[in-house]
Amino acid sequence: MKKMNLNFKKAKVSIAFLVLIGLLFMTGCEKTDTNEGAVAATEVSTATKGLTAKTASTAGDIGNGVNLQPSYYNSGNCDLGWTLMKQNTKIKSVRIEVEPGQETNAKRWISEAKSNGFQVIVTYHKSSVLGSDSASELLAAGTWWKNNYSSLGGGFIVNLMNEWGSHNITPSAYASAYNAAIAQVRAVYSGSIIIDIPGWGQETATAACAVKGCSSGQTKITDTKIILSAHIYPGAYNQAKGRYMNTSDIDDLASSGRACILGEFGSIGGSGADWSGIVDYAKNKGWTIIGWAWAGDGIGMNMITPQFQSYVSGSPKTYTKTSYFNTIYNKL
Repeated sequence: MKKMNLNFKKAKVSIAFLVLIGLLFMTGCEKTDTNEGAVAATEVSTATKGLTAKTASTAGDIGNGVNLQPSYYNSGNCDLGWTLMKQNTKIKSVRIEVEPGQETNAKRWISEAKSNGFQVIVTYHKSSVLGSDSASELLAAGTWWKNNYSSLGGGFIVNLMNEWGSHNITPSAYASAYNAAIAQVRAVYSGSIIIDIPGWGQETATAACAVKGCSSGQTKITDTKIILSAHIYPGAYNQAKGRYMNTSDIDDLASSGRACILGEFGSIGGSGADWSGIVDYAKNKGWTIIGWAWAGDGIGMNMITPQFQSYVSGSPKTYTKTSYFNTIYNKL
């Protein structure tokens, strides 16, 4: 049932993506199993402007914001709609998902986000392995960061890999794989590393145990400069607890002793979890919350319309708000 709940988000892209490009296999950045899944009105406050990975050492230093998933449209040559985004000043940060192979486009996306005054999180997003337990895939993400962080311009926060780890992975296996991948990233980056918790961002107990240890001799994540990221949708399911997610899962993740955020949240994708109540609860605890999605979703969770248009230097495209816009914006 869970797998039928959350595959839309990234599956969202699958739809538009497979039809338009036919290059990638969008398996769905699930939210519970089947889904997955981008500020200021002319002026961003001085306090927020320029606050990047170099100064953001805790989740509390990251402003609330939106996700962008441009890799799967116009072969990545996308106009990201900065003019409209800057008119909506509650958006302080952007989380940009990058499919490997989109490095050239990503360098421009990141540069534009920074020049427009937003805090930037960049996520390695390999659509064909969402929810995978393959340690080699996570290590490949770490190596990708080692090879590309500097050439992408640096000065942003690294989200090591989008939604790696299934509902079934053990705390030890999750920790062991992340220890190896984090070591690769640390060769080029000393800032806080965001890591998505397993089960498409929903296995809070597994992630907490991977950090603090819940059994004798268990492997734990050794790097302390990490931020745990949960993803919340209506179909969000905590398999370890045998139920849909609720606010207690926010406290459970916080028990890890590490900073925590909601790296994604949205109102579509199954049913069973009070996504709105969970998001409010996390925000009230001081967690950063990042909505899905400014644009790039293939199943209806887009804050702007039309879908990403082709980028033309010096000729920014015009976008308007969708009916979904306020669903996300009002939470920020």
